[in-house]
Amino acid sequence: MTAKMLDQHKIIVTGGLGALGREVGAFLAALGAQVVLVDRAPTAVVPDVRAVLGQVDLTDAASTAAAFNQAALAMGGLDGLVNVAGGFAWEKVEGGQLSTWDRLYAMNLKTAVVASEQALPHLLRHPASGIVNVGALAAQKAATGMAAYAASKAGVARLTEAMAEEFKDCGLRVNAVLPSIIDTPANRADMPAADVSQWVRPAELAAVIAFLLSDQASAVTGACIPVAGRV
Repeated sequence: MTAKMLDQHKIIVTGGLGALGREVGAFLAALGAQVVLVDRAPTAVVPDVRAVLGQVDLTDAASTAAAFNQAALAMGGLDGLVNVAGGFAWEKVEGGQLSTWDRLYAMNLKTAVVASEQALPHLLRHPASGIVNVGALAAQKAATGMAAYAASKAGVARLTEAMAEEFKDCGLRVNAVLPSIIDTPANRADMPAADVSQWVRPAELAAVIAFLLSDQASAVTGACIPVAGRV
């Protein structure tokens, strides 16, 4: 029998109870990984994953550390982290609110920083481990109403690059995926007239994430990979 791509891998997915997080978790598990989903939402039952840890404040170091320690104990270690947790808001600068910038910074960038920091003690115990951050294509060029969101996601890209340099000699690889519009129920509700066939399906994005976590991507670190679909 051929080994699955992620056999023996032990991975945390933040934002794991959202539409994308659930899809990513299921996809990784199907490839042989043990997966723990971590989310601020209440704990829920999700088939096929090792565990679900809910009500975790990913902007708080202590809350995140406790959850990650529990996850690593349940799986017998940790060699992968996927930072899916985040959020979106469309708002012009003119007439907009500074609180939107603070909120998106906390949701998109701070959660990735805190999760990465708290995962490091576990990841660095393994000779080959990986972090994959979910950024956004908008980080490369922002449109009207996307300033706060794109700025927070640009921070995710720079975090990815800086961490890749910091840990390139330690066996830890850090990469990011930059999707355009993901085909989720929320996005369909917000854009009912859109041609969803042009969007990125969650499974398509999950496949790129899985590759970046796998041994097949052992030479890849510091990459911010556009996953644009046909948008």
